[in-house]
Amino acid sequence: MENPTSATRDHATLPTPPTDLRTRHSQALARLMADREDLRGINGFADLIDDSLRWTA
Repeated sequence: MENPTSATRDHATLPTPPTDLRTRHSQALARLMADREDLRGINGFADLIDDSLRWTA
């Protein structure tokens, strides 16, 4: 029996590929930061990601 927590899991068996999740989360963060400008400065990492998304657009 294979260990399901193994680091060598096959990503094809996951319901959503990790790259799709990353894209969805980035889009959701960008949308949230655009809608709620009062959130700027609350979380430095969110600000960094939002800025990096703006620079690459």
